[in-house]
Amino acid sequence: MKIHLKMRFFSILGASLLLNFLGGRLTEAHTPAATAAATAAQATPVFRLDGGNSTYAFGVNERGELQPLYWGGRLGAHDNIPAAHSFPEAASFDSPYTTTPQEYASWGAGLFTEPALKITFADGNRDVVLKFVRATPSGPQSLDVLLKDISREIYVTLRYSMDAESGILARSASIENKEKQAVLVEQAAAAQWTLPPARYALSYLTGRWAGEWTLNQEPIAGGERVIESRRGTTGHQANPWFAISRDDSHAGGGPIVAGEEHGEVWFGALAWSGSWRFTIEKTQLDAVRVTGGFNPFDFGYKLPPGEHLDTPIFYGGYSDHGLGGASRLLHRFEIAHILPQAPDPKPRPVIYNSWEATEFRVDEAGQEAIAEKAASIGVNRFVMDDGWFGQRKDDHAGLGDWYVNSEKFPHGLKPLIDKVHSLGMDFGLWVEPEMVNPNSDLYRKHPEWVLNFPGRPRSESRNQLVLNLARPEVRDYIFGFLDKLLTENDIAFLKWDYNRNWSEPGWDQVPADEQKRVYVEFIRNLYAILAELRKKHPKVEIESCSGGGGRVDLGILRYTDEVWPSDNTDPFDRLAMQDGFSYAYTPQIMMAWVTDSPHWLNFRATSLAYRMLSSMQGSLGIGANLNKWNAEDFATAKRLIAAYHAVQPTIVRGDLYRLISPRGGSEFSVTETVARDKNQAVVFAFTQATQEGRGLPLLQLEGLDPDAEYKLSFIEGQARPDTPVSASGAWWMRHGIDLDLRGDFRAAAFQLDRQH
Repeated sequence: MKIHLKMRFFSILGASLLLNFLGGRLTEAHTPAATAAATAAQATPVFRLDGGNSTYAFGVNERGELQPLYWGGRLGAHDNIPAAHSFPEAASFDSPYTTTPQEYASWGAGLFTEPALKITFADGNRDVVLKFVRATPSGPQSLDVLLKDISREIYVTLRYSMDAESGILARSASIENKEKQAVLVEQAAAAQWTLPPARYALSYLTGRWAGEWTLNQEPIAGGERVIESRRGTTGHQANPWFAISRDDSHAGGGPIVAGEEHGEVWFGALAWSGSWRFTIEKTQLDAVRVTGGFNPFDFGYKLPPGEHLDTPIFYGGYSDHGLGGASRLLHRFEIAHILPQAPDPKPRPVIYNSWEATEFRVDEAGQEAIAEKAASIGVNRFVMDDGWFGQRKDDHAGLGDWYVNSEKFPHGLKPLIDKVHSLGMDFGLWVEPEMVNPNSDLYRKHPEWVLNFPGRPRSESRNQLVLNLARPEVRDYIFGFLDKLLTENDIAFLKWDYNRNWSEPGWDQVPADEQKRVYVEFIRNLYAILAELRKKHPKVEIESCSGGGGRVDLGILRYTDEVWPSDNTDPFDRLAMQDGFSYAYTPQIMMAWVTDSPHWLNFRATSLAYRMLSSMQGSLGIGANLNKWNAEDFATAKRLIAAYHAVQPTIVRGDLYRLISPRGGSEFSVTETVARDKNQAVVFAFTQATQEGRGLPLLQLEGLDPDAEYKLSFIEGQARPDTPVSASGAWWMRHGIDLDLRGDFRAAAFQLDRQH
């Protein structure tokens, strides 16, 4: 759908011409309606962006403040959006500056709601009041809006860009200092999103190591709900994604639960891999406002004259098809616009990773032997994990010393890589570039390179410290050894790990009043290294791993092809984690490994078929110790990997429907993915523990072409004997299919293919 961006510009002091911006052209409008509008007594501009099934509008009120007006389902092309007007004072305690919602509220003039911007000037003044200056089209789907403080030389450019297909809006801010002295930016959001008074529920993702991606849902009540990471990185404990659903049908009270396929949902995701914060606030007048961007905790960005601070991008979207519709929009947007190979990233190779088989005990002969076993089941990529470098015999030593261990690999990596290639696989390698062990040559040479406060203890986690990537020499060192490694070896893939969070985030190389810039510069340098590596080695692919899901966000996904959702590979636990993950991120990037049974974390025993089908809902990997497999295991894996290859494009690129959620102690879990052209659907079904002879409920599918004929074929399992082999999409969606699936930790999978 072609985007329509309409803007009405009026002088704040008096009416001027109505201008339309469409397809990148700014022209005068001479229609009778336009002339009437231009001569009306309206004295402030209104800006409207349309894309997909969404309209976003904001305007300038009579006080010169930028004010949100509408965000929701797409309005008619000729619908007029009323001009912005400031709200009245609420008693004597809340002035119009607090009661009136703003697109980017600055702290000053008695603001008591959450600010987007807070600044301290060199003379101690901390009052900032932003007013509209001008709006400039920056592309066929984009707009830049300039704001300025009422007296100081502080300028803020708000950037808007609407995606034509999904209606997802990208927003960010650039704060520029034109004062004669430096200022301290103490709070800088990427954007604020405002919804009018109504009953809402908030959905968000939390977790911990080995227990990521828990979907939480709760009514939005008065006050603030803060979701954040103070860890220097995205964090396992919360993810920078939210969804807000509206349900006015329960006005009498009771919990509001967002519908999976029905109801209005507004959602957002922050593209930032450092410390971040969302504040979800129900204001004095019952509006809901979401403020998100840099975490202001311990934040203070010194901004010299003539410099600017750019915030991350905060993406927001709208769906009237519930949380399922919202996630499908995000999946399509991520594939088309975020991932490095966008708009057409290829499905991920089926990988084998050697960690659980060998851990640190890697050597040339052992890796070659297990590579042969991996190739025999249809694996595309062999990845050697930790232990290949420096004096790395366990996790106490070697991080930072990125040379090949000559005892384990006397002839370097080339013989192993050549062997892997001869088996028809490409080669990948584990690295952890941002970390260092105190027991390493690098740390002994450069102890000052780690995050630290001089004279204070240096807290270790997993026997390692964090290199201060904000330092230019550290950035150069990391890029240098990675570039050398990739130049000298035919490596197709890096599993980039990051196994601890920050402590003592000092940067004593710079003056004390500039040290808190570390929260921004560290992440900027991380992105710069990844971007430069990809430019110089365009065939290399990268996974973002942080002890599992500790660094998954739309910022890192611009530079990495896949992510590691959790170190917990228990196939039953993964059902719930993969369910939560899918609300914010596409299965295209979700690596899902098949590992050993009983599982090391829960000691739960499951069949290989159950483990395979659990992992086949994402991008499949094998991490089990193949040295312990029997002939039947190899045959099962080979059969299911071949089946996965046949349907993988649908699984990772199609539209996901969560038919039965595994959350909340559910006995069942069922997902369905439908190809974009509706030619194929793939369904995975799981039981936890059936009771009293009851089996899986009747499955009524979603998203098929009701008039098309679909043929049923099973990947694993079977249906009731009277199930037709072929039927219409309407039959599969309305009559449904009854699977013969009962027992503990059982699984089935089938596909429907359109008959032409």
